[in-house]
Amino acid sequence: MNLMKGKITMFKNLGLQLFTIRDYMKDPEFADLSFRRIRELGYTEAQAAGNAFDAKLFGELLTKHGIRIIGNHCGWDAILNKPEETMEQHRMWGTTNVGIGGIPHEARAGVTELRKFIDLFNKTAETYAKEGFKLTFHNHNYEFEPIDGKKTPMEIFAEEFDPNNISYVLDTCWVAAGGADVREWMERLAGRIDILHLKDLEATRVINARSPEFNVTEIGNGNLYWDGIMETAEKIGVKHYVVEQDNNFKGTPFESLRISAEFLKKYQK
Repeated sequence: MNLMKGKITMFKNLGLQLFTIRDYMKDPEFADLSFRRIRELGYTEAQAAGNAFDAKLFGELLTKHGIRIIGNHCGWDAILNKPEETMEQHRMWGTTNVGIGGIPHEARAGVTELRKFIDLFNKTAETYAKEGFKLTFHNHNYEFEPIDGKKTPMEIFAEEFDPNNISYVLDTCWVAAGGADVREWMERLAGRIDILHLKDLEATRVINARSPEFNVTEIGNGNLYWDGIMETAEKIGVKHYVVEQDNNFKGTPFESLRISAEFLKKYQK
């Protein structure tokens, strides 16, 4: 596929990680207005990051505006210790993707603790899989730092996470911020990335090779090579394309989301 010729058509539904508008969803009235606005900007899918008010109403408001929930980030404690309650909420929202946002703090202490977490995550994923759910894992940059003097947590995850029951929410910006190649990791995890976080990186200053300073920025305003990323995403079978911007907004999150949506239109069917 030649991305430089003609119209690029990749995906149909543009998604949003709702953490981006976290300050605008604290009550039903503001959430209602916010969901209407993001739908007007072209976002038709959403990945939740919990909810600040009644979960049923939260889901109903998204549905009201034609936005489908395709996943959620939960606390590890809830996934591990409240599986029935967690699964019931996801059933209510109509999604089977039950995710955590990163390595639990205790699992970062060393390779022994990391492998204990992997073993528990695999066993928990098996429990959820029996009910039709899949656990998802979202990366940051620290998963690309060697933990045993040789391998990084991401390398160990790729080898030891159960590929049948666990998928990835690969975050493009955090991969790059960890010093790794985004497309190489997408290819390494081919068939295992259900949700791709579209997030751009703007380098501001480099202190040293291990500690760059950077900002998250709107898609197309940073340093990531989006033609290549989107080509690879199509090739490896990404299911959901989800914009996330943590901070550094152009005035408001909605203006930043407008900029990202406009840039991404060239990749939509």
